Amino acid sequence: MAKKEESSEQAEKPESEIPAEQNVGAEQPVSTDEAESVQQGQVSEEISKDSQMWAMICHLAGLAGLIMPAIGNIAAPLVVWQIKKDDDPFIDEQGKEAVNFQISMTIYGFVSAVLIPVFCTGFFLLATVYVIDLIFLLIAAVKANNGYHYRYPLTIRFIK
Repeated sequence: MAKKEESSEQAEKPESEIPAEQNVGAEQPVSTDEAESVQQGQVSEEISKDSQMWAMICHLAGLAGLIMPAIGNIAAPLVVWQIKKDDDPFIDEQGKEAVNFQISMTIYGFVSAVLIPVFCTGFFLLATVYVIDLIFLLIAAVKANNGYHYRYPLTIRFIK
């Protein structure tokens, strides 16, 4: 008898007021904030601002390649990652991504440089590698600073 009274009470209530475990078949309303975070990518609320900042620094350290080409772009993110990787799993993940990407871009740059005497397009390939490096590095830095788990495209995963 109590079961019938309970179901008649639920029938009178709108679906949004029925607890989720009882409202299995119906779609739950989603706020616009939740919809945006799901659509934009994976972000975790548990990542501290300090961890986000250090993950961003790991990515931006690749700009050291502008000062010391072919060495600085790998060494700087590697040093930052090695120092801070034990502080937070987010820093560890993003540091690996930054180092792997910079190693990949260095390899692509060397291949492009070797192709300069062989093909006239080697100059264009080399310029393209540096532009791609800069663009994806900046995108990754912004995403990491916002707490997103960013994975670079065109990356060979040397460090897992």
